[in-house]
Amino acid sequence: MITFITVVLAAIIFEYSNGFHDAANAIATVVSTKVLTPRQAIAMAAVFNLTGALLGGAVASTIGKGLVDTDVVTMSTVLCALIAAITWNLLTWWVGLPSSSSHALIGGLCGAALATARGNWSVLKWSSGLWPKVVLPMFASPFIGLIIGGLFMTILLVLLRSFTPHFVHSTFGKLQLFSAAWMAHSHGTNDAQKTMGIITLALFTGTKAGVFAGLPAWLNFLQTPKFAAVPLWVKVLCAATMGAGTAAGGWRIIRTLGHKMVKLQPVHGFAAETTAALIIQVASVWGIPLSTTHVISTSIMGVGVVKRFSGVKWTVVERIIWAWVFTLPATALLGYILSRAAAP
Repeated sequence: MITFITVVLAAIIFEYSNGFHDAANAIATVVSTKVLTPRQAIAMAAVFNLTGALLGGAVASTIGKGLVDTDVVTMSTVLCALIAAITWNLLTWWVGLPSSSSHALIGGLCGAALATARGNWSVLKWSSGLWPKVVLPMFASPFIGLIIGGLFMTILLVLLRSFTPHFVHSTFGKLQLFSAAWMAHSHGTNDAQKTMGIITLALFTGTKAGVFAGLPAWLNFLQTPKFAAVPLWVKVLCAATMGAGTAAGGWRIIRTLGHKMVKLQPVHGFAAETTAALIIQVASVWGIPLSTTHVISTSIMGVGVVKRFSGVKWTVVERIIWAWVFTLPATALLGYILSRAAAP
């Protein structure tokens, strides 16, 4: 029971770090275009992350039972996965890189499960889970964000060519409030679901191991004999935690995405946010634990390229890409090492 409580606490810490680490995903553009002040943007993102987190469950199901064999997973496996993901989140936040919290959690879970299975690679559900819902989207979603962002921006430029700059600026300053809110909502529907899946996996694992046997009747809500739907209390806990983490802000990453990569105006921010929100929302419906960081970053790049190719600071982009490349293997290795160290 102590291990389970530790797992839940670690999941809360991860969700909180996910909130402030990925706050930039929802608000970097609306801050950089000066449509909202940083404080206003974070408050808005916290609210809409919360609403998004309470909806859906397909992504949670993928994380909890679609990537690794749940028969092998132990409570220690889940804890090691969370510690690996938290460590990577804090490291990349410290250096200001918008890496993927999603891939950090997935990598940590796969590495820890592989160690628990003593190197038996069959524990990883490659063909049914990892390849179609993690690896393929990891490569496809950045290109989709780049292309759709660029096309959408091109269409807007054609449609708006006869309007004055003042009209465009003021109109899209208002419209960006809606696109930023949608971006925050879609972020909640995808990212918060991942921690929900992990906690539900811990509940299922604990029930299977008899951890909750003999507890008082009022704790019967912990009993999860099969991985079906995410319990309501888990949804509320994760949604509230992500909202709190978002409210704490993530200024280092906000500066990277919103200021260092490309200079944006409201129309560009609207195009990038709308593109990213649409892609993330579709992925959430399909149960794909997408990297919201990848999508919003490349959507901004796509918009920036249309604005002016040389306006994108490609040295910053290169640093971001390296963070993307190393996230899965680094967290998988860390999860593996922690799980082996914790093994009896």
